Amino acid sequence: MKAACFDKSNLKYVVKEIEKPGIQKQTDAIVKMMYTTICGTDLHILKGDVPEVPDGCVLGHEGIGRIEQLGSEVSNLKIGDVVIVSCITSCGKCKYCSTNCQSHCEDGGWIFGHLINGTHSEYLRVPHATNSLHKIDPKKGFENYVLISDIFPTSYEIGVLNGRIKEGDVVTIIGAGPIGLAGLMTAKQINPKKIIMIDLDRSRLDFAKEHGATDIVCATGEEAIKEIMKITNNEGSNVVIEAIGTKFTFDLAQKIVSTAGHIAIVGVFGESVEFNLQDLWIKNITLTTGLVNANSSLELIENINKNKIPFEKLISHKFNFEDIEKAFDVFKNAKDNKTLKVLIKFPE
Repeated sequence: MKAACFDKSNLKYVVKEIEKPGIQKQTDAIVKMMYTTICGTDLHILKGDVPEVPDGCVLGHEGIGRIEQLGSEVSNLKIGDVVIVSCITSCGKCKYCSTNCQSHCEDGGWIFGHLINGTHSEYLRVPHATNSLHKIDPKKGFENYVLISDIFPTSYEIGVLNGRIKEGDVVTIIGAGPIGLAGLMTAKQINPKKIIMIDLDRSRLDFAKEHGATDIVCATGEEAIKEIMKITNNEGSNVVIEAIGTKFTFDLAQKIVSTAGHIAIVGVFGESVEFNLQDLWIKNITLTTGLVNANSSLELIENINKNKIPFEKLISHKFNFEDIEKAFDVFKNAKDNKTLKVLIKFPE
């Protein structure tokens, strides 16, 4: 089968033929991939920010497919089911899974495209399929549900829920990329007073304005701080969601959070940052980080089925799998191509 593999020595991906996976444990499923997408984390891997990814690993941790084989211990699914592949694999039994911290599952967690072969291939082996696949109705235009694999649970759990957003809050989201925009769409359901989006990409800010942002700030550094303080009457933001992952955006988050506010770190960081504790300790803020647990997936699917979240709007480009190299290039150069999420279709 064909797959997009990580060439670690050259920090690039290579599309090549590899062996089709098979059942290794009776809790496994083999899924014939139908759709996948590219995540910002995949780009971080290609930059060398995630050094534990092994050479030759198939990238990708998001997708939709049809079950082709099942281990004998998988009882809630059947061959032929169309399923969402969760970016988090959960055994459902260990101390982490039992406390709803599936991201640190002792026999799973984030492993696709990280520690084992991921979704950028024609077939995928899914460990612990019972807890790691979500059946969907293929009559509902299911291709867009690829966004439930990662981006929506991540923005909702690590941004909205960790940030403790409540009705009437002022929320600022730093970064109007796909993860920040997904945060906007899920935060909107809680009815905050304001949702402010900060980015340097005017087209993404325009998109954010169309889909619920009350204010947009096309600036960075001191200029962005000045704008936020003007919008918030010098109080700052009750909740700041950092959705980029740089020392500059982390610094910005610290300077615009209000007293008793919350900073929720969603961005993936590949460098150290300066934490201004000498300024923040007295402000009674909280700061959270996290890897998605994907335990909100069923809730999000239900909300999407009820048309509460216009998630399909985030897909801006569509490609066939044979053009995945072009898809990577379009996603990598998002500003030039006005790219949000790319949908990649596998041959039937």
